[in-house]
Order: sequence, then structure tokens, then C-alpha cells
Amino acid sequence: MKKLRYFSLFFILLLSLAALAGCGSSEEKAGGDDNKEKVYKVGIDTTYPPFEFEESGEYKGIDIDIINEIAKSQGFKIELNPMDFGGIIPAMQAKELDVAIAGMSITDERKKVVDFSDPYFDAGLTLVVKKGTTDIKSLDDLKGKKVAVKKGTTGAKFATENAADKGYKVVQFNDSPAMFQEVANGNADVLLEDYPVIAYAIAQKDLGLEIAGDRLNGDQYGIAVLKGENQDLLEKINKGLKELKDSGKYDEILKTYLGE
Repeated sequence: MKKLRYFSLFFILLLSLAALAGCGSSEEKAGGDDNKEKVYKVGIDTTYPPFEFEESGEYKGIDIDIINEIAKSQGFKIELNPMDFGGIIPAMQAKELDVAIAGMSITDERKKVVDFSDPYFDAGLTLVVKKGTTDIKSLDDLKGKKVAVKKGTTGAKFATENAADKGYKVVQFNDSPAMFQEVANGNADVLLEDYPVIAYAIAQKDLGLEIAGDRLNGDQYGIAVLKGENQDLLEKINKGLKELKDSGKYDEILKTYLGE
């Protein structure tokens, strides 16, 4: 009986130790999840060369190189999430994205919902027409014309705000290639696009398009986070951007895609 009692006590002790070990494993696992390194989801628009595009299954462009270099220098990880430009800020508001870098112009309207980094590129809107067009050089030449724009962009906002005054009709598209094709085919008279984007596109391929007149404004691009959130990350982005420019790496990136 005594041996049986000792065996029972020993068996109970083993069960207790096993239970404690199991609890320890669960806690360690939970702690491991809590300590897992944060990966920031970055919204991009891959229909926007030379800033963002896909080539042979790889994301490339000015924006891609800039955000990758910043993440590397500041020690955080990112995951690139391509989507239509117009859906990027709504995705940030839905907490599906942490950051946006998509040739996004810094505007007062966007500042209501996002916080921008320091500007990283000086852009500006320009008119683009079918090659050989001679009667369009400025907004004053657009009366009765059809103007193509990309949804959610500053070009779309600019065109819409000036449509009544200048007497033209606005048609909107989800991506730049469709907008380019509309004008090249003669289905629209002119399009509004950021100067560096269309200059690059025309230089890379004969789109049947040409730039008309001078730039209409002077936009600046910024990297965005949701307003009031991820401020530590925004500070790292600004720090990384400054280091990128100070080191000369920023100029190397621009030269890669825009030449001298």
C-alpha cells in the first residue's frame, strides 16, 4: 500500500510538471507573437512609371527604390501592395495599409486624412494631346473639348474644378494606359498628367502623344501615413529621406529612371 501511495504521488507530480510545461510553452508562443517584427504594408500604384511599375514580375521605379532604401536604412520591413490609385487612401482609412507612396501630390484636401512626409519630388500637371495637334496649348483652348483624367489624382481634381469655367467635359479612367489610349485614338482631345510621368512614357515608347504648352502648376510628392497614426514611422521616413538625399543615393535613383 505504501509503495502504491508513493507511486500515485509520483504520477500526480509528473502530471503537474507536464501541465506547467504546457502553460510555459503557450506563454512563450504568445510572447513570440507579440514580439514578432512589424511589417508595414505600403500602398503603391504600378501603372505609374517611372515612379512605380511592374517588369518581369518585379516592382520597379523611383518610388519603389526610395521606400526600399528608407526601410533598409531605418531598420524596418515593408510589404508592397499594388492597387488602383483611387483606392489607396480609402485602404489606409480601413487600416489595410500603413503607408502610401504612389506619386501622391501633397494637397490640403489629402492632409485632412493623411500626414505627409517632407516632399521628395517636384512635379506639376501638363496638357497632353495626340501627336500633330496644333490647336491646344493652354486651358483656354479646351472649350467644347473632352478631357481625359485618371480617377483620384490631382489631375482629375484640377480638371473637374476648372471644367465649368473653361467649358470642357471630363472623362475619368482607372489607370494611365487607358487614359493615354483614349487620346491617342482620338476619343478624347487632351489628357492631364504629371509632367515627369508623361515625359518618361513618351520617351520610352511611341504613344502617339506629345506635351502641349507649359506646366499648369507645381505639385510636390510626399509619402503618406494615416493622419495622427504611425508618427514614429513618419519620423523614420523623414530621417531616411534626408539621409538618402545627403548621401547622393537619391540623385542616383532619379538618374536611373529620368537620365541627366
